[in-house]
Order: sequence, then C-alpha cells, then structure tokens
Amino acid sequence: MSELIKVKKISTRKIIFYDGYCNLCNGFVNAIIKLDKKNIFLFAPLNGNHAMNLLKKNNIKNTTIDSVVLFNNNSISYKSKAVIEILISLGGIYRVLVMTKIIPRAILDWIYDIVAKNRYSWFGKQNQCMVPDKKIISKFLD
Repeated sequence: MSELIKVKKISTRKIIFYDGYCNLCNGFVNAIIKLDKKNIFLFAPLNGNHAMNLLKKNNIKNTTIDSVVLFNNNSISYKSKAVIEILISLGGIYRVLVMTKIIPRAILDWIYDIVAKNRYSWFGKQNQCMVPDKKIISKFLD
C-alpha cells in the first residue's frame, strides 16, 4: 500500500535528472531546492537507478545525454528547454523566462552545449555524487 502512495506522490511532481558529479549541476540543484517553495521538484542523478529506468523505458541512451533532464507528466525535456521549464515552474519573477521561447531553441541549445562541454573545466567535478543532508533527503530519489 505504501508503494502505491509513493508512486502517486512522485507522479504528481516534476523530476530533475542531473549530472551528480558536476559542481555546476549540483549548484543548480541546490538553488532550485531553495527556490522551490511549492515543493514541486524531485531530484535524481543521471547515473542513478531512476534515471536509467526512465531513460531505458523511453529508449534513450543515458550515455549520450549531456544535459539536465526534466520529466514532467510523462514528457521529457532536455538542455535549455529543461532549464527554462524548471525556472518557469518556480513562478514569480522566473515566469519572465517564458519570453525566451521566442528565441530559437537551436541557439539556446548551442549556448547550453558550450557550457555543458566545458562545465568540468570551468566549475570542477566531484569524485562522487552529492549526498543530501537530512533536511532535503526526501527530495532525492536515488
């Protein structure tokens, strides 16, 4: 019975999959946790079980993903689209980012790809995934 409740609770929330080794990605996750006043997001590293199962179910090879991935109501967003949707979901001032939808996605993804390609050299890399503290552990799936 508790498994059914857990699945229902997760299905109504948006899941952010991220590179757990990347300092930039971990900083982004920590910022979203602080800004997520509505408690709408859950988090899981891309190399974790939840991400691997979801990506396999959708015929996506996780070895080719160099991106933040947003899973929301059975739809998956990547790269700049995922980041923009995450920020817009926070509401408030971040709703202004809806205007970025007029910029061609190819341009936004090109910028995203430059940052993604250089993220380890610019921001560093951890030897292991972030271990959340007790206050926020319920927001993490893996």
